[in-house]
Amino acid sequence: MGTIKRTFANSLTGTGKLSATNLDSNIPANNIADASVTNVSALSPSLGSAIPSVASDPPSPTLGDIWYNSTTGKLKNYVTVAAAWVSGGSMNTARRRIAGAGTQTAGLGFGGYNPHFNATEEYNGSSWTAGGNLGTARGYMAGAGTQTAGLGIGGFSATGSTTATEEYDGSTWTGGGNLSSQKDSMGGAGTQTAGLGFGGSNPPNTSQSEEYNGTSWTAGNPMNTARQQLAGAGTQTAGLAFGGATPAATGETEEYDGTSWAVNPTGLNNSRVALAGCGTQTAALAFGGDPLTGATEQYDGSTWSTTTSLTTARSQLAGAGTQTVGLAFGGSTPSLSAATEEFTGAFNATRTVTTS
Repeated sequence: MGTIKRTFANSLTGTGKLSATNLDSNIPANNIADASVTNVSALSPSLGSAIPSVASDPPSPTLGDIWYNSTTGKLKNYVTVAAAWVSGGSMNTARRRIAGAGTQTAGLGFGGYNPHFNATEEYNGSSWTAGGNLGTARGYMAGAGTQTAGLGIGGFSATGSTTATEEYDGSTWTGGGNLSSQKDSMGGAGTQTAGLGFGGSNPPNTSQSEEYNGTSWTAGNPMNTARQQLAGAGTQTAGLAFGGATPAATGETEEYDGTSWAVNPTGLNNSRVALAGCGTQTAALAFGGDPLTGATEQYDGSTWSTTTSLTTARSQLAGAGTQTVGLAFGGSTPSLSAATEEFTGAFNATRTVTTS
């Protein structure tokens, strides 16, 4: 708070006489009571010049601005709203080692282990409904694409690791071109017609990466570190790989430019395996994993920073969406989970000052 100058009114003594010697001085701060705005829900229109009184909210406020809306009779301010995970509708079937694709309001979850599972579910932003079943029941699969053009890559079926690739059209899965070798626990990124699969176990751990053109897979350059149970984000020409088991848990982050992988010296703050991710190469989100955690981190293209954690700590879950509008579902707590959580990144907004 700035200084408050004495005026004629506050220089009157208790007997009604004027103390003219201090008209030009400042009132001591310890004589000014702190008035918390947290208990204010409406103010009188006659606020003087302390807080601007406007008929409508300003179109482009500055962070920290506060004003009185004389039309609504409310005190408002422009603040940063913290990032948060909130519960969404639960999946119909709890499972771990599930694959995911799509967005927060058009998500796709498929496969998993309960045990080996072929069921697909679609999320509309509030609830899950059944979709078409995979041709091959499996978990430990990588996912990419969208709800109406999804891609299921590799995985572990009842007979072991598989080369199978399947494409989803919003209702039905059909077989696509096979991977060059059997792999499970891979990372995935990209789209149905420009997919990227990397790492995994065939066994042992592999550093292989493969690119999909909608019909067949071709070998890309290998990652710098062989690992499995890692997460991915981005596209075929701007991919991101992070976390995983080498076999020890790692936070190593690698970026793919469509030709080669480069290690970012700054890895995840929390090394982990069986985590999930979403977003792009320059705006990614990592969450969950083992050791069992709900830790969530954001990537800006150079460094990872910690943000608010999942409400339910879990691993072996799936992710979809973007860094600012993400989706987490399924997994292990260590019990099989059907929980869904929606992430909203921090943002600036106008808020009414209330008692809550």
